[in-house]
Amino acid sequence: MTQGRPLLNRRLAEFGTTIFAEMSALAVRTGSINLGQGFPDTDGPDEIREAAIRALRAGHGNQYPPGPGVPELRTAIADHQQRRYGLAHDPDSEVLVTAGATEAIAAALLALLEPGDEVIALEPYYDSYAACIAMAGGSRVPVTLHPDAATGTYRLDLDELRAAVTPRTWLILLNTPHNPTGTVLTREELGAIAELACERDLLVVTDEVYEHLVFEGEHLPLAGFPGMRERTVTIGSAGKTYSFTGWKVGWVTASPELVTAVRSAKQFLTYVSAGPFQYAVAEALRLPDSYYDGLRAELRAKRDLLSDGLTEAGFEVYRPAGTYFVTTDIRPLGESDGFAFCRSLPERCGVVAIPNAVFYDHREQGAPFVRFAFCKRDDVLAEAASRLKRL
Repeated sequence: MTQGRPLLNRRLAEFGTTIFAEMSALAVRTGSINLGQGFPDTDGPDEIREAAIRALRAGHGNQYPPGPGVPELRTAIADHQQRRYGLAHDPDSEVLVTAGATEAIAAALLALLEPGDEVIALEPYYDSYAACIAMAGGSRVPVTLHPDAATGTYRLDLDELRAAVTPRTWLILLNTPHNPTGTVLTREELGAIAELACERDLLVVTDEVYEHLVFEGEHLPLAGFPGMRERTVTIGSAGKTYSFTGWKVGWVTASPELVTAVRSAKQFLTYVSAGPFQYAVAEALRLPDSYYDGLRAELRAKRDLLSDGLTEAGFEVYRPAGTYFVTTDIRPLGESDGFAFCRSLPERCGVVAIPNAVFYDHREQGAPFVRFAFCKRDDVLAEAASRLKRL
């Protein structure tokens, strides 16, 4: 304490250590299978790893790369958006490379928010959203996705979303495909969000890092809806799509005015990062459609393997339409406290998961739900399912 004041400022005091650090440390300490944090246990394509090695040896990016990102990657990102979604972006003025999607989210919120601005986020939400809104001085307004046990899915109540908008609302923070629920917002839902944003003159930051991990439905960028091109900041990332999460290469695509604003904040965070890896990701973005088809098929099979095992172990399972994660309800096991359940799970059966309540402002709504990651080898998932049957 200095002069009687806590060292950590009030905006961050509520957050502490992330649940991912706590549960990953618990996995190491107990020798448990870690199905908590969403990282694969195998590397991505060999040709992309070799591209990074070539860049290192050639001296590409070993010194500071350009602030907005290397031209090769910015061009590849623009080409990807055009080829996949028909969205045209100028690689020089409408694309910004970041240190993963996490920095992109932070830079966007720090740049676009004034203290007191309200930000609507779909609850449960990735924990960095709340911290970044707080650091920017904003006020988060959660709109809850509701579980439907009959369909095994989570759904957005559009009336609740509309009711959450006030005169102080400045921005909607979206995530689709959605972590942790695996929800993929439909064309109708996205269209309604676009209409609301235009009607109320709102900005939207949309986190689309799981865009290629959709098992049911389709991924539709919000920026492609009428009126949204000039008011949407779209965030993408290489980590989840290519299984190189440690490279931390993300990006922003938006209008020149929005990219300039985000870059103004980003330059004082990392300035630049991941130089040689940017060249490798530029090559990754040009992989053929067969790569993405194979990735989806492989992860869909992993989803089903773990979901079936969790069902057999007694969980109520919400089978995701996308992402790396499956949400479960622990109440059929006679449990109701996800934190206590996850903290005891390693000792009980040698598996680590994440309590969904950490992703909620309304903790009671998330209390009985637990998230498992299925981006692991099949033998690891099968062993985890076997251990969970001890419950």
